[in-house]
Amino acid sequence: MTTITYSKKVIKEFTNPKNMGEIKDADGIGKVGNPVCGDVMWLYIKVGKNKTGKEIITDIKFKTFGCAAAIATSSMITQLAKGKTLAEAEKITRSDVAESLKGLPQVKMHCSNLASEALKKAIEDYREKRNN
Repeated sequence: MTTITYSKKVIKEFTNPKNMGEIKDADGIGKVGNPVCGDVMWLYIKVGKNKTGKEIITDIKFKTFGCAAAIATSSMITQLAKGKTLAEAEKITRSDVAESLKGLPQVKMHCSNLASEALKKAIEDYREKRNN
């Protein structure tokens, strides 16, 4: 059996995740999953405007069914994206998520990819709803 070692930051985000829950009237929802490991992640965003009129993420929450790394990356992506403009949030990469968690084991890097993908899908969903 292989032992997976997590950083203290991953353990902290897993045991005390930030922004967990659902936004009932979300402006955008991103849902992603990995059929191989079974992780499923929902990301909910509320969008407002900052003082210069740019659209920003004013609130963000997640619901994740998965391993410690999936929950930790979900928590971290919400912290990285909250208060950012949509353009800034779209640029958050899997590497940004992993680095913010002080690293992830190689076998768990796909979790950081899920988190950044869920954020991009939530922003896409928001834009699609707005343009219809």
